[in-house]
Amino acid sequence: MKPKFIAISDRIIERIKSGELLPGDQVPSENELIKTFKVSNTTARKSLLDIESKGWAKRIKGKGTYVLNRTPDHHLMRTLGSIYATRRGFNEGLIAEGIQPKNLVLEKTILPDGISSEIGGKRFIIEGPVLMIHLLRYADDEIVKDELRYISLTLCPDINRLPTEISYFKMYEKKYRLKIEEVNQTFGAEILRPDASENNFELKKATATFVMDSAVVCTEHKVVEIERSYYRGDKYKFAIVANPEYDDSGQGEA
Repeated sequence: MKPKFIAISDRIIERIKSGELLPGDQVPSENELIKTFKVSNTTARKSLLDIESKGWAKRIKGKGTYVLNRTPDHHLMRTLGSIYATRRGFNEGLIAEGIQPKNLVLEKTILPDGISSEIGGKRFIIEGPVLMIHLLRYADDEIVKDELRYISLTLCPDINRLPTEISYFKMYEKKYRLKIEEVNQTFGAEILRPDASENNFELKKATATFVMDSAVVCTEHKVVEIERSYYRGDKYKFAIVANPEYDDSGQGEA
């Protein structure tokens, strides 16, 4: 008969293998295991250590234990419609998966006249001044995302002074006390050719890319952010949350 902590860790690992828990998701905490399985804190702790020792997850001090990315070629799984995934941000998400992120700023400037974009048949406008920031996002030294982001400096003064490693969504909520009402997203696909002006991925052959347009809307229908990003199609997989909830607990992923 298996020790109790092994039986628990096996059940968690099966959830990872089945895709119920995705790379970057937080596995049940020590307290959750104690409550669910009616075990001691020692048994719960040993279960988490067993999951980590077998290479399925990694503990991040002060935050919890997260599922590592063990997919072929480190495909990055992201969930559209998840507030938790949006809140967590690119860098924090990769670190949780055991992947090293890096950002390269191609351009960072302030637009005095603002910006507008049509997303899903609706027009979204940010009045100036607006921070425009163009980033290349790396995962383990490989460019996986080309991100162009516009942020209202009226709603978020001096956000241009913050490092690009932050989760901007968290800053909107915590630093600037904005209540996010909507995250509007559309998703498409394009073939990016090596000679295309949009090819910032250093691609040597035509490659499928995912294209995401999004707008973040806060109270009184004020648009705080507009984003247009290209994701390498050979490095990403996407899932969809059918009925996302605004979850302040920080659980629920992407």
